[in-house]
Amino acid sequence: MDRTELADFLRHCRTRLTPAVVGLPQGTRRHTPGLRREEVAQLAGMSADHNTRLEQARGSHPSRQMLAAVARALRLTTDERDHLFHLAGEEPSRDRPATEHVRPGLLLVLDRLVDIPAQVVSDRGDIFAQNAMAKALTGDASARPPAERNVVWRFFTDPSARELFPVEEHDNAARTAVADLRATLARRPDDARLAKLVSELRARSEEFSALWDTHHVAVRRADTKRFLHPAVGPLELDCEVLLSPEHDQRLVVYTARPGSESHERLELLRVVGLQDLTRG
Repeated sequence: MDRTELADFLRHCRTRLTPAVVGLPQGTRRHTPGLRREEVAQLAGMSADHNTRLEQARGSHPSRQMLAAVARALRLTTDERDHLFHLAGEEPSRDRPATEHVRPGLLLVLDRLVDIPAQVVSDRGDIFAQNAMAKALTGDASARPPAERNVVWRFFTDPSARELFPVEEHDNAARTAVADLRATLARRPDDARLAKLVSELRARSEEFSALWDTHHVAVRRADTKRFLHPAVGPLELDCEVLLSPEHDQRLVVYTARPGSESHERLELLRVVGLQDLTRG
């Protein structure tokens, strides 16, 4: 790990960004260009102290998950992400067909969506990035252990994950998730992580295993979803799924029909939900 070069690289990448680019308010007068250290830490889901230590060349060795989070926070290109990994003494992932590095273009769109829930999800179901409204709607995925940031895994292994949806929606949600995952595995039969996810889900969940054996295939696209939010009540939201060119990453956007009760509740979520996130 080259601490000096890593620190210099992190500082350089931070100073070239502006708050507007990453969806943050400009705030008070800034004495230096770019983002503040604590803002990068917030975007990456890490402590401000840890980020400061890294930039001062005295931090501990960051995990691969942390490096990936920092790369997303700093809007690094794929080559820059690989460089970051090398400076930290890690070999970057070569799994290009299913990269965990969110494309800067997707993040740029995500940052502009400030009044509706939106998140970037892999075709395996891994949540890579969320805006504040998505965290208010479904919970902050970055606060969970990496293994529990997969929406399919949580749906079939964690009963609390289903509490967000009406009971009558559970069967359809389960079938849709399994059908989409099977389509993904067919596209990438050599994806070891995907195969492992399916194998472990079959071992953990009889429901998943039974649905997997039906061989139903369907790629997630536009849909209407119903949520049961503990603070604002039921929401019926239109779900738009925008696919990356390789179809391995998706920008998922939730909207409510103007004038509907769900639209009013989504507006309330902007106030109630975001205040809760600020206090947290």
